[in-house]
Amino acid sequence: MVRNKVKTNDIHIINLAKLVSSPNAILYKEEDLLAYDCDGFTIERHLPRAVVFPKNTEEVSQIVKYCAENNLPFLARGAGTGLSGGAIPLNNEVIISLVRMKRLLEVDLENRRAVVEPGFVNLKLTNSISDKGYYYAPDPSSQYACTIGGNVAENAGGAHCLKYGVTTNHILGLEVVLPNGEIIEIGNGGIPDSPGYDLLGLLTGSEGTLGIVTKITVRILKNPEAKQTVLAYFDNIEDGSQAVSDIISSGIVPAALEMMDKTAIEGVEAAAFPVGHPKDIEAVLLIEVDGIAAGIEGQIEMILDVCRKWNVREVKAARDEAERGRWWANRKTGFGAMGAISPDYLVQDGVIPRSRLPEVLAKINHISKESGLRIANIFHAGDGNLHPLVLFDSRIPGETEKAIEAGSACLKVCADVGGSITGEHGVGIEKKEEMRFVFNDEEIIAQTNIRDVFNPDHLLNAGKLFPTPGRCAEVKRELSSKN
Repeated sequence: MVRNKVKTNDIHIINLAKLVSSPNAILYKEEDLLAYDCDGFTIERHLPRAVVFPKNTEEVSQIVKYCAENNLPFLARGAGTGLSGGAIPLNNEVIISLVRMKRLLEVDLENRRAVVEPGFVNLKLTNSISDKGYYYAPDPSSQYACTIGGNVAENAGGAHCLKYGVTTNHILGLEVVLPNGEIIEIGNGGIPDSPGYDLLGLLTGSEGTLGIVTKITVRILKNPEAKQTVLAYFDNIEDGSQAVSDIISSGIVPAALEMMDKTAIEGVEAAAFPVGHPKDIEAVLLIEVDGIAAGIEGQIEMILDVCRKWNVREVKAARDEAERGRWWANRKTGFGAMGAISPDYLVQDGVIPRSRLPEVLAKINHISKESGLRIANIFHAGDGNLHPLVLFDSRIPGETEKAIEAGSACLKVCADVGGSITGEHGVGIEKKEEMRFVFNDEEIIAQTNIRDVFNPDHLLNAGKLFPTPGRCAEVKRELSSKN
């Protein structure tokens, strides 16, 4: 068996290299580790101790056991596309990279499920089964690069989650390595009404703090019989917002209902996939309906009527699949497109009741004016999942801090109207203090108590998801003294 020849004085790195059989399966030199000092949240950066690349569940288990026995902090990482800092090694962790565990293990069309390893890229699953008439519904904007293991950790959403739900609605089973190295399997392959606690729901969205997922059974869906996509342009963002509410209240549940404001449109038109949006337009809606062919035209007519009621300037349907594809490429590159109009940007991820959309957008505009920073809005309007993008220049002293404050203020607005601080990006390190906007100390303690059952030594991805110790710790001591 080929073993890595590691030249270092760190005995732990030498020993970790012995636990993986593939050549070049460990990185430990500073110049190699620089690529792992952050994920898609680039404001904060920390170097890991090492990066190890296991090829199967057994190797993951052995690495975790070694870290646990030697008190070494560790965390799992996928493609690094996360936007909340969940894969940043705050504590000089050993990163367990799962990108070499990237196989499609099984496709069961009869039972509409597939089994993948965590490093399998999201979009590759749909591409692998599309010729058979099936697809995988969760479609985050980074689906061309993000991994399904990472989607499970963050409970990722996407444009079509309005109708089809987020990742947790499509997970049927998980194989998990616990923080002590034990391997468990949870879920029953999709059989309904499974007895016991919903451990699948607990693990999905736990942001890599409870265990490391090494195998995933997912639900796959039959392609809809028909679909139609519409673009609607509005001269007033309030009109576009009201149209969103009225479309949903009319009884239509679109597969997707997306909105971009004027600043966002400027960015996407300056980037890789321009489609010719009018430069003076204030808002664009991208609306998609799917289902039985006989009902599509009726839904489209109802949507057109709503848009006309709210003073739409122009509305048009995609002429063919190629045009539909260009519209979606334009929308899905929205975050990255901000780089065409700003040196830096910070993506936020709040959720609000749809009925409060005009009010919240007005408050975000006020935050923009107060901070002196432009804020672009790209979001899943149909389910109230907002993505304010705070544009700034980190080369200007104080602007990074201003951007962070403006982003936090946007989340506070979302929480104050009965919403939440994240819909699909997770909390990570970016929004952990903002958890106090939606949970009191007792509620936070209840959640950290669950974490402590799985991860009692806090070696796995410590310092993520929950606020730093403070009043919560005092409440925890008070509760312990009463018991």
